[in-house]
Amino acid sequence: MFKKIVRFFDRLEDRIRTFLSRRPILYTLIGGFAVVLFWRGVWITADEISFLNGPVSIIISTVVLLMTGLFVSFFIGDRIILSGLKGEKKMVERTASEVKTESEMLIDLKKEMDEIEVDLKEIKEMHEK
Repeated sequence: MFKKIVRFFDRLEDRIRTFLSRRPILYTLIGGFAVVLFWRGVWITADEISFLNGPVSIIISTVVLLMTGLFVSFFIGDRIILSGLKGEKKMVERTASEVKTESEMLIDLKKEMDEIEVDLKEIKEMHEK
């Protein structure tokens, strides 16, 4: 039963994401409103808990972010860290041809992943029969 519910919402998410990805401005507006409302709810809930003053909130959030591995990636970003480790140029320093080459590589990888997904579905269908 739980698996069916998860699968339903997973498929629903895929459909909505596909629909919205073709409408980036609408996607941005909906996402922006949702993020602000989420953090507003977190903020109001935190205000209701009497012991969550400023320093306590900072300590709790820092510990949780460090334990989950989100501290550095949230505030700095994985891309920046990885590009620094690889010695890559910043996006603004790259030439248009470098950016285009990277985009083409990503498109090729996406096509390959789509082909693999189709193959896996076919294998799964054959296995279920």
